[in-house]
Amino acid sequence: MRQSLIVTNIEGVAAAAETTARQEERAGRQPLASLYDTALLDLDGVVYRGKDAVPHAVPTLLSAADAGMHLAYVTNNASRTPDAVAAHLRQLGLPAEPSDVVTAAQAVARLIAEQVPQGAPILVIGGEGLRQALLEHGLTLVDSAEDTPAAVVQGYRPDTSWKELAEAAYAVEQGVPWFAANTDRTMPTARGIAPGNGALVGAVAAATGTWPTVAGKPEPALHRETMIRTRARRPLVVGDRLDTDIEGANRAGVDSLLVLTGVTRLPDVRKAPEEQQPTYLAEDLRALLEPNRLITDWREG
Repeated sequence: MRQSLIVTNIEGVAAAAETTARQEERAGRQPLASLYDTALLDLDGVVYRGKDAVPHAVPTLLSAADAGMHLAYVTNNASRTPDAVAAHLRQLGLPAEPSDVVTAAQAVARLIAEQVPQGAPILVIGGEGLRQALLEHGLTLVDSAEDTPAAVVQGYRPDTSWKELAEAAYAVEQGVPWFAANTDRTMPTARGIAPGNGALVGAVAAATGTWPTVAGKPEPALHRETMIRTRARRPLVVGDRLDTDIEGANRAGVDSLLVLTGVTRLPDVRKAPEEQQPTYLAEDLRALLEPNRLITDWREG
């Protein structure tokens, strides 16, 4: 029943977006911030890179919020808690609360809790955000395949070791259900593009010949949960990745804005398959307020 309710809500949101916001924008070139009531914002490469804000991001989002657009932060990064993410956003000058943040750690913890007994041992490879999310569901955290885990879960942590990946592989090879917060192959940092959780998941996959159940984008669960939580009627997904943010939005039936401040470049968009094509494209977040900054001819290139 809950799943059918979610699907119905998504279909209704998608229909509303198609018949109102997208048509109005094409006809009148109105600002996106006035056409969509909620921005579902990715973080890495959209709002910040590492510790620093992406140029123009903070003033644009403050202005969008002043114009009445609700800001929700939806991230595949499972290493940090919502409290830590909100604190980082406040340091950048954005008035964010933990309730404004939804992470892949929360999504995967719920997914696991629905499939294992209460208090079951879970082999965790990941950061504090993932560990806290699992504890909130009453699960027990273990760090070895010898602890007879009911599931294995992987989330990004920058100091993940070979030993931890090996423990995950040992458990998966024994048939233990395997979950991943996300499978982002790369992640933008202040110094450049670095390996993401997907690269570490790939190491375990190469060793075991199997693939995990994934909770984060492009799977639509993260977007669906956020839209229901925020009661968004006309949400706009804003991201920098074609294979997660944009494909996830398309799977959920939600309009999207791709910004070129993260890992994606214009040639990537032009050769992307249809399921990874955004509704809108722009150099940066200023396009939320300034329609003339939208790139309109990429499909013809």
